[in-house]
Amino acid sequence: MRRRVTLGLAALRATGLAALVLLVWNPTAARVEARGAQPLVLLDASLSMAGGAGGAGGDHGSRWHEALDSARALARGGVIWRFGERVAGFDTTPPTDGASRLAPALDAAAARGGPVTVVSDGAISDRADIPPDLARGARIVVLPRAPFFDAFVAAVDGPRRVAAGDTIRLKVSYGTAGRREAGGGMRATGGMRDAGGGMRKATLAVEAEGQRLVSRAVPLPDSGIVSTELTFPASRVPHPGWVALEVRLEGIAGDSEPRDDARLFVLEVSPQPSVVLLAAPPDWETRFLARTLEDVARVPVRTFVEAEPGGNRWRDATTLESRAAGDVARAVAGAALVVEAGDPATFKRFSPKGAVLTWPGTRRLDGDWYVQSPTTGLSPLAGALAGVVWDSLPPATSVAELPPDSSTTVALVARLARRGSARPVVTLSQNAAARRATIAAGGLYRWAFRGGASGDAYRALVAGLVDWLLAEGAGSGERFRPVAYEVPNGMPSLWKWTASGEPRNVVVSLTADGGQRLDTLRFDAGGRAELRLPPEVYRYAAADGGGSERGVVAVETYSDEWRPAPSVLASQVGSPTGRLTGVGLRDRWWLFVVAIAAFAVEWAWRRREGLP
Repeated sequence: MRRRVTLGLAALRATGLAALVLLVWNPTAARVEARGAQPLVLLDASLSMAGGAGGAGGDHGSRWHEALDSARALARGGVIWRFGERVAGFDTTPPTDGASRLAPALDAAAARGGPVTVVSDGAISDRADIPPDLARGARIVVLPRAPFFDAFVAAVDGPRRVAAGDTIRLKVSYGTAGRREAGGGMRATGGMRDAGGGMRKATLAVEAEGQRLVSRAVPLPDSGIVSTELTFPASRVPHPGWVALEVRLEGIAGDSEPRDDARLFVLEVSPQPSVVLLAAPPDWETRFLARTLEDVARVPVRTFVEAEPGGNRWRDATTLESRAAGDVARAVAGAALVVEAGDPATFKRFSPKGAVLTWPGTRRLDGDWYVQSPTTGLSPLAGALAGVVWDSLPPATSVAELPPDSSTTVALVARLARRGSARPVVTLSQNAAARRATIAAGGLYRWAFRGGASGDAYRALVAGLVDWLLAEGAGSGERFRPVAYEVPNGMPSLWKWTASGEPRNVVVSLTADGGQRLDTLRFDAGGRAELRLPPEVYRYAAADGGGSERGVVAVETYSDEWRPAPSVLASQVGSPTGRLTGVGLRDRWWLFVVAIAAFAVEWAWRRREGLP
């Protein structure tokens, strides 16, 4: 007797078929997948974590220990990274980084995966660079700094090289931040008034090797930064050569952070100006040339401009003060190199006794002139220009016609629109008196303006000309130089390879009051190297004696981290960690079990009921 199919058998068949359909279709579902087994804590190790009210003797030690304890407790045996100017492994040494950059640390943490916690004072300098999803996902614990009042010297700017008879003009930016009440109030001291009494007075002083060169009373703003100028004769500097000037803000009652009250400025004092640039009239060409000359010549450069025809109304390019033609003539006669840029008729009244670089600005043929090395002959500039890719440079805008002269050496030529005959644009000549060079191309400043490889080509051309004209004097053989002569506390000292050829490692000797040390400048493919040094003034030189590298670099006690800064981070619990992934139904084992179980139970039931 055959029995009928019951409702239960139909349900089993439907369940099995539905499972099979889902397995064939294989729809995906999103889920949050946890990544990283251990939690990660990012600990702010910038100098602001060691700063605070009281400066060097305040509560910064206890704040750092509080941050360490918080990081250990939040890590729960996991991993701790330090971040600041860079991302580094964990250690308990006091903070040393001169910047608070959180974005690189969060990027590295996202690549690692797992829950992320940030322990910081909230004063982050790159908040705008942090992706919103990373900022939302991290747990943030803010340990705020106690409010305090601070007066500081923000920046110092001035000439890098001066002659012994020059006047040094330093532009000093200084200011205040924070609430005066937080620093314990302002007592009347000297020319300063009590808190709430308006503008107060302080003293800006310039010292060199313990000797005061100039001082001046200045008003303190209630908040923000103001600028003033300090001038004094270079003859007050204790000795010629490289020297580090200390510009200090003094006489501020209630200043809770003294470590940012002074900045260093490195300059070189020479017995007389070695390079004089005459610009008649001044233009973009002479402006970029003057800036590059100061960089590559490594000697003082004095620039005089004559904006009106006649050559009788000269001005100092730095101060725009009028200079008599006789004063300009004496500077030209005493210079080792004179650059005459502009109308040649203006310079006929001068008699240079040293080398001369002429850059005529008249009788030029306009067009797109592409500069390149000559195909024949070898000039003295060939080595300095060996690495220049000429096809990548912007064209010159004009070329002046030079009279034929068999005694000159052609260093560079140019072709109009890359066609036609080549015209000389850089020529060199030498006689018993001195060396002379001529640049006939206009618009070369665009090389420097573009920067990059074009800027390096412009610098190489000017440096090669200066070295040859000065008979391989100033700057000759220099393989590397500092990018900046002063760096704030906690920041690396950057160096640049300037010689031709591939950069190579150089051992440099650094001498300071604390003794001498040897470090290796390891240049990368871009010709950059860095050294991390403690605050001090260092005299550097190549340890192998293979070049003419000499000078002074300074690592300051000052840091932007010492100054009061608002917290741009707020404490938050963060969002669930992990990544959103798609999971197909075939990846779920239980669906296979459902399909197999439904068909197996149905088959057994049918057998028991006698059904086919």
